[in-house]
Amino acid sequence: MAELSLDAYWRAPPIARTAATVTFGLSVAVHTGILAGDLFYYDIYHLLRIPPQIWRPVTCFLITFPNLGILFDTFHMYMYMSQLERGHPRLSRREDLVWYLTFISGTILILSHLSGFAFPFLTQALLLAMAYTVTQEQRGQTTNYMFISIPSQLVPFAMMAINLFFPGGISIVLMQLHGLAAAHLYLFLTKIWPEIGGGRNWLQTPAFITSLVNGATPAPQRPAGARIPGATSAQSSGASRGPLPDSWRTRGPGHRLG
Repeated sequence: MAELSLDAYWRAPPIARTAATVTFGLSVAVHTGILAGDLFYYDIYHLLRIPPQIWRPVTCFLITFPNLGILFDTFHMYMYMSQLERGHPRLSRREDLVWYLTFISGTILILSHLSGFAFPFLTQALLLAMAYTVTQEQRGQTTNYMFISIPSQLVPFAMMAINLFFPGGISIVLMQLHGLAAAHLYLFLTKIWPEIGGGRNWLQTPAFITSLVNGATPAPQRPAGARIPGATSAQSSGASRGPLPDSWRTRGPGHRLG
């Protein structure tokens, strides 16, 4: 049984697998007091110090809510990122996904500064952004979200609405709006403007990202919309298979209880 679990783990999409593993491990370490959360939140002051703490713009997207949030947020991190990695039409190569995450995360950080909120942790914004990017390609499908069947493209808005029923929900929704804006900007620049407006795609993956991801030999590009052989296609529900039970697939984002 353990060998089967390890085999399933290593067969999972590598970027999604790594992000979910780091998110889970780092969140557990912070929420149990093994590591201090002050080491990982985002603050531009720490980037301007000598030496700059350059890990913070990354780790601020990898700390979940405590308690059940560790499980639910980690699951959503894996679920949405794996769907992007397994064949999103504009993320056909591994470096495309790396560039997407870089653009989305950077845009969220910039918007956080411009809005004046300066959220220290932005995991919920990234999850919302990935959910928006995934579900915009699932128009015409339905998803069972919190036991209610809704059009797939409305899932991100349902994720924000459900937060209003929890303490501090308004601040979480404000954070998620940063992710929604970043994801819609990506959609506009890569699909709406080129395909409808007749313009060019301004977010082509830079060559240096390709070199960093693949080294000297770039990976062959799959045709747009092609699936990796053997990968499980997304079901009509809009949720991909993951390492956690199916009963969790309709859960919303995790929150502190009580």
